[in-house]
Amino acid sequence: MERLDYPPVWLAGFVALAALIARLVPGPELGMVGSLAGTVLLVLGILLVVLAAMRFRRAATTIVPHREPDALITTGIYRYSRNPIYLADLLILSGLALLFDAPVALVLVPVFGYVLVRRFIAPEEARLRAAFGAAFDDYARRTRRWL
Repeated sequence: MERLDYPPVWLAGFVALAALIARLVPGPELGMVGSLAGTVLLVLGILLVVLAAMRFRRAATTIVPHREPDALITTGIYRYSRNPIYLADLLILSGLALLFDAPVALVLVPVFGYVLVRRFIAPEEARLRAAFGAAFDDYARRTRRWL
C-alpha cells in the first residue's frame, strides 16, 4: 500500500468515486454552465500543476511526497500558496465533478482536502520545518496554505 500512497493515486480514487456518484445519484443537469465551470476549474488545476512542477525542476528538489527536500521553494506560484499542487488536485476534482454533471459529488472536495492535509501536507510541513527552520516558519507566516 505504501507504494500507492501518492496524491495522484488518491486523486484518481476520488475522481472514480465522483464518477460513481454521478451514475448512482441523480442530480440537476448543469448544462453549458456546468461544463464551462468544470472546464475552467480543470484547466486551472492543470496549469497550477505545471507551474509548480517547473519550480521544483528549477530548484532541483524532489516533487515526490515523503522524501526529504533539498530546497525551500518560495517563488513563482509558491509566493501565493504553499501547496499549489494540492490546490490543483482540489480544482481538478471539482472540475471533473461538474463535467460529470454531478454537483452532489462536490461534497468529496473537502473530504479530499482533509486527506491531503493529514496524509501529505502536515508531514511535508514538518520535514520542511526540520530542514529549513526559521526560513520555513517565515515563509509559512507570510504565505497561506491554500491561497
